Amino acid sequence: MPVYLSRIVPLVIFLFNGAIASASGELIWSDDFDSGTSLNQNVWSYDLGASGWGNRELQEYTSAPQNVRIDNGNLVITVRESVSGEDDRGFTSARVRTENKLTFKYGNIEARIRIPDLADGLWPAFWTLGDNFSRVGWPSCGELDIMEMGSASAISAGVINRRVGSAAHWENQGEVAGYSRYLNTAS
Repeated sequence: MPVYLSRIVPLVIFLFNGAIASASGELIWSDDFDSGTSLNQNVWSYDLGASGWGNRELQEYTSAPQNVRIDNGNLVITVRESVSGEDDRGFTSARVRTENKLTFKYGNIEARIRIPDLADGLWPAFWTLGDNFSRVGWPSCGELDIMEMGSASAISAGVINRRVGSAAHWENQGEVAGYSRYLNTAS
């Protein structure tokens, strides 16, 4: 049975007019996922493979419709157990990005995300990397984790479905620097 990792409706980005502290802005881009059954290739691309991605991830990322599709105006990313002979890693999923296609310097990013009932090993996340990632690598490019769930500390505390995290990661004098916060939501 598939596990729906995230359902994003719609993805909206606002650009600030004037000072960063401004609470209003002009909509400069959005994706309502309301056209077709696959992602707009002019905006989205896929991370493919099973390299672990620096997080010791066990799944193979694919662009297969079983793992990533548009359904009734929703981006649906699904984790699947691999069928025998399909993938030797045991699981497939999808990871989408806008690298080299869509870049913003300032703004608000909004998404509505439905998270599945989590189990050990699932780590749904919505995050950004600096647009210079391919040139300078991580952490020099910077990373903003807007939403993450499924951490080991949430598992051990028995709040895996209630603990939401956010973090920033960057390089400081040749070392990885970061700041994170976690919130336990109401049950």
